[in-house]
Amino acid sequence: MTRSWRPDVQTLENIRESLPGYARDLSLNLGTVLTPTGAPQLNERQIWCVALAAAVASGNAGFARDIQALALRHLDAAHVNAAHSSAAIMAMNNVYYRFTHLVEDEEYAKLPARLRMNVIGSPGIAKADFELLALAVSAINGCGTCIASHERQLRQHGLEREAVQSAVRIAAVVHAVARVLASVAGERAAGNTRAA
Repeated sequence: MTRSWRPDVQTLENIRESLPGYARDLSLNLGTVLTPTGAPQLNERQIWCVALAAAVASGNAGFARDIQALALRHLDAAHVNAAHSSAAIMAMNNVYYRFTHLVEDEEYAKLPARLRMNVIGSPGIAKADFELLALAVSAINGCGTCIASHERQLRQHGLEREAVQSAVRIAAVVHAVARVLASVAGERAAGNTRAA
């Protein structure tokens, strides 16, 4: 039986149990990717910072609050802020740079963006860690230009491909869980409306 998901749920196991049966693979993956064994070459701080950025980027506010509550056991205020900052700045950048790539007119890419992106240059945490967050959010938002750019930056910072893959795997699972939980909440709300 699927437990109903509530914004005050603050254990990973409760989140996993709240997923419907059709999302069993997501439940299993969520239990794996948020561990050092399941996210090779990332430390716990990086794992939970990526998870929080991905949850915020996924747009499910209740789920993001739960992930933040769990992440606070591993993150300081600077990393929590960086996770939120990366989701915010990449929401803008991913739309803009996806446009410059998809428009099929190279002249747009030559024009200055004229968008403030100060947080990328001064994120308040290690630059490589912020690049991980930017990559994860860009993967969720589907911007190929940003994905390629942040992956190159991570490799220049000395991160191996397995670390990059771990961050994207976390983003993929967290995003999918956020979407399923939002769908379940929507179905419940529709059921309550019909019953009234």
